[in-house]
Amino acid sequence: MPPIPGSGLAKGLAVTLRTMTKRTVTAQYPDVQPELPPRSRGVIGLFEENCTVCMLCARECPDWCIYIDSHKETVPPAAPGGRERSRNVLDRFAIDFALCMYCGICIEVCPFDALFWSPEFEYAETDIHELTHERDKLREWMWTVPEPPALDPGAEEPKEIAAARKTADKLQAQEERVAQEAREVQGAREAQGAQPGKGAQSGQAAEQEGQE
Repeated sequence: MPPIPGSGLAKGLAVTLRTMTKRTVTAQYPDVQPELPPRSRGVIGLFEENCTVCMLCARECPDWCIYIDSHKETVPPAAPGGRERSRNVLDRFAIDFALCMYCGICIEVCPFDALFWSPEFEYAETDIHELTHERDKLREWMWTVPEPPALDPGAEEPKEIAAARKTADKLQAQEERVAQEAREVQGAREAQGAQPGKGAQSGQAAEQEGQE
């Protein structure tokens, strides 16, 4: 069946009329902050303690907007006779948000969970050079990162957590068994210590009867 002439225009006018009759909603920003989705991509926060300066995020960044500087320090041996070890110390971690395209690759490839998405979006600058933020600013944004969503109660427990819980239960059962054995030994010792006292009391009573 061929379309009725003017049906497209009628549908368009219907949409316009429905929109005109709806109540206008005005966002009172910046007095009222908007409700952002939980997975909003605002800026990238840095959890510096987890960073090992592996440079994986900088190498995988398609825009080359991550700048990392570090140096090596010698760590004394943990035990006498051990070898000294060297570790990387982070000197600079900066992200140029004028180049960043918010792809999130750096966060996905980080093997030590040092980078996180923050919903913070109020970081506009009048100078493009000021959009390169150093690690101090990235650390401040880290505290605006929302908590991860709760796991599905019907989801399968991760193997790592299951193995850790099994080991913990085994150690707890072993400790309880050792404590129970200690209590039994203590009870047996107390019982053995009480029996000679009873025999002495009965001997004293028999001696008194003989004297009478």
